[in-house]
Amino acid sequence: MQPERDIPGRVLRTLRFRPKGMTITEIAKALGANRNSVSKHLEVMQAAGQVEARLVGNAKVYSIAQRVPLSAFLCFTKNLILVIDADLTIVQANDQCLRRFGRAKDEIIGQNIHEMTLPVVSSPEALAVVEGLEREQVIADISHRRDDGGVVFYQMQAIPTTFEDGEKGCTIVLEDITERKQYLRNTSFLARTAIDLVDLQPVEDIYRYIIDGLAELAPGAFAYFFSYDEADRHFVIRPVAGGGFREGLTELLGRDPVGLALPIIRIFDAPYHQTPLSMRGLQEFVLRPEPSSWSLYDLCFRGIPKEVCEAILTRFDIAKLCVMGLVWQEEIFGMAGIFLPPGRDLENRETIESFIRQASIALARRQTAERLKRSEARFRGMVDSSPFGVALIDRERRFLYVNRRFVEIFGYGPDEMPTVTEWTRLIFPDEEARQEALGAWRSDLERSVPGQVRPRTFTVRCRDGSRKTVLSRTVTLCDGTEYSTCEDITEETRAYHLLVADIADLRRREQELLIKDRAIASTRRAVALLDPGGVVTYANDAFLTLWGYPNPKEVQESHFSRFWERPDEIKGIIQTVIDGGFWHGEVAGLRNGGEKFQADLLGTPIVAEEGRVIGMMAAVTAR
Repeated sequence: MQPERDIPGRVLRTLRFRPKGMTITEIAKALGANRNSVSKHLEVMQAAGQVEARLVGNAKVYSIAQRVPLSAFLCFTKNLILVIDADLTIVQANDQCLRRFGRAKDEIIGQNIHEMTLPVVSSPEALAVVEGLEREQVIADISHRRDDGGVVFYQMQAIPTTFEDGEKGCTIVLEDITERKQYLRNTSFLARTAIDLVDLQPVEDIYRYIIDGLAELAPGAFAYFFSYDEADRHFVIRPVAGGGFREGLTELLGRDPVGLALPIIRIFDAPYHQTPLSMRGLQEFVLRPEPSSWSLYDLCFRGIPKEVCEAILTRFDIAKLCVMGLVWQEEIFGMAGIFLPPGRDLENRETIESFIRQASIALARRQTAERLKRSEARFRGMVDSSPFGVALIDRERRFLYVNRRFVEIFGYGPDEMPTVTEWTRLIFPDEEARQEALGAWRSDLERSVPGQVRPRTFTVRCRDGSRKTVLSRTVTLCDGTEYSTCEDITEETRAYHLLVADIADLRRREQELLIKDRAIASTRRAVALLDPGGVVTYANDAFLTLWGYPNPKEVQESHFSRFWERPDEIKGIIQTVIDGGFWHGEVAGLRNGGEKFQADLLGTPIVAEEGRVIGMMAAVTAR
């Protein structure tokens, strides 16, 4: 049997070729040693960190401990590593730890972490983890606020450690997880705000939500939001964020800044020539001690006095301004800005840009909804003011909308006739008339295509019992909806029938006049028709022959007295007849060549239906 002092070395050599481990019995059998002796040595070796043990059922399985040289571990990791003993005295620290704490190695080795007040390590949370450490490794997240106000997050691992001499201690590993924490927090923020902006009700203040989001992403900073008034083309200050910021601005401006309109619209004009697309990204402007490009006075486009701008920078210790436009699809909806103090940079830059783009989309959706609402209101107002009845009918033949004039024409509202079938029964109470109307509608529909107007005239019975003639123009839209206009043409139809009757009467009278005209034209007696002024408007062939005129134009439009020897006498005769009398006698005529002749003249008035004299008929016979 091998000496007892060789057992630890032999155990290590045996376990080296058994990576899955061996039980105490297996090791004792392999060494040919006493089981109790092997068990005692294994406990010492485990305490020294040479072997590891794990339970498999009721048995302990031992394997060689996977050990890394502490010096290599300290040098090649980016984490902060601090090794302390059981009394919390610092035994070792790596270079990364020394640089982060800003201490030399000889300043902290041998010091107690209670007395050193080291950042993170000496915090109550870290001390509680270390002091409560037993046999298992403990992992905890520890936060630390820097002198500049920023917060750093570490994942702290407290690992039980056994030194070469068997003493217990602890190895503290600090991993900077600030970026990871920030990423998770920003991702959670954007996920939450994306849902909130979608669910935000129209009555809720979206501007306040945006400014609260900026305040959450840039705590301690001052922020503002400008909304863009599309109608008046100017920007208006909406909410502002920051402790005492609104009150201070009110004091400096002499008025509440909320609602103040600034001429920022000049940014699109010379000499700036900005566009919505150029304003999509986050732009940074240094304001103090010397402006890098524009001063605050310039960035306010001189809408705020210069001395007030300087007072704002001084009072709120502002050194920098970050600005971004809320732009979506080449349209601007507002601008957001964040004021930063000296020495502070904007954190979460990408998250802020993403949030503002989210807000841009939400504002675009809200303004689109408002425009659509206004458009629908204008459309409804226009349709309700239409002189025609208007109805929209869906594929199921239900009324989607009817205007006031539609109800006025038929007397029935949508509550009383929600479907076309019910409405048809009301306006066509007679079964035969209803089937005829439905057949005409189906026939027109079969012969038409979407977008083609189908006019039809129907005689319907209204709610008050009156019968009306209605001209219906129906068209099927691309989505299957039917758009129908109805015009009450009852009076027009009545007037049309009267006009047709008048035309028939006129044609009858025209025929009678034609007969009379032919009778006058064919008589051998010379006949002339005069207007109330005595001017010849008509002369028959016998008249032209008697006076020797070959063309009617030479006679018409001439005064009747021209054709007689004594014109004044003829004028008197004309006046007598126009006054309603008759005249008959012999007078001397004067032919075209100057020859005189004696003639028998009969003058009779031409009287209209109402008894008014509208002319004179002269009948002449030569003697």
